[in-house]
Amino acid sequence: MTQIDLPSPASPLKIGTRGSPLALAQAYETRARLAAAFDLPDDAFEIVVIKTTGDNQALIAADKPLKELGGKGLFTKEIEEDLLSGAIDIAVHSMKDMPVQQPDGLVLDTYLPREDVRDAFISPSLTSIHDLAKGAVVGTSSLRRRAQLLHRRPDLNVVQFRGNVQTRLRKLSEGVAECTFLAMAGLNRLAMADVPANAIETNDMLPAVAQGAIGIERRTNDSRAADMLAAIHDQQTGQRLAAERAFLAALDGSCETPIAGLAELDGTTLRLRGEVLRPDGSEAISDDQRCPIEDGAELGRAMAAKLLDQAGEGFFDWKR
Repeated sequence: MTQIDLPSPASPLKIGTRGSPLALAQAYETRARLAAAFDLPDDAFEIVVIKTTGDNQALIAADKPLKELGGKGLFTKEIEEDLLSGAIDIAVHSMKDMPVQQPDGLVLDTYLPREDVRDAFISPSLTSIHDLAKGAVVGTSSLRRRAQLLHRRPDLNVVQFRGNVQTRLRKLSEGVAECTFLAMAGLNRLAMADVPANAIETNDMLPAVAQGAIGIERRTNDSRAADMLAAIHDQQTGQRLAAERAFLAALDGSCETPIAGLAELDGTTLRLRGEVLRPDGSEAISDDQRCPIEDGAELGRAMAAKLLDQAGEGFFDWKR
């Protein structure tokens, strides 16, 4: 095995991240796993907080859909620029925020073990979407969740709801909406057991592609980072995301189309479920298939093609 030039407190490995509590928790987990894998102290790593366009308080307060604000790149552009320039050595991301294409010179092929993939129903007084009265006000900034909710409950009044966990809980307490939705993974990583959350089973609300997964990005030509990251990569998460992200890439990974997708492993078999919806929830097309694990990406692309074919010409008219 090649000898790795390990970082030290005098020359730390720089880990780039957004500054939200959840982003920091993910960066700390990455640091802890690297430190344990190479028997290094925490201060052999430096957490570098990078402010992204998506962290702009005025944008969060505007409560506009992600696609109107610039799509998924809002949370990654500045971090990737610092990675390319060498200001940081690796970057830690929530995989559901990541565009399906990386900029030239960067690669994203390391994933930590995946957390709970489910969405969480958040309400101080209710436990499920079924408890909501007719016409109830529901807050979410997710195009996917909005479409899924309206598909099941067209009577609901869905309003835009941006911000981190703390911001959204404050909005609920102020009565802006009766409930909102978050990822169970984020609540678990922040150890927020006090949040009034109830997990929604994936049969009731299929999650976003790559939900609950942390990805670590590096420069393509950085063999030291590649060797270190190989020690903490979770193969099963990688196999699942290969199928999910192939599905997303073949459909439309731009944040403009409500898409859900989840791959699960059972022995040597991968099960992939996918769903595409109209933003107003008036129509949903889904599929559920199995294949050998190594064929996951191929299945993702095939399922996307099948759903696009089923959707027909009129399905995406709203995007024009």
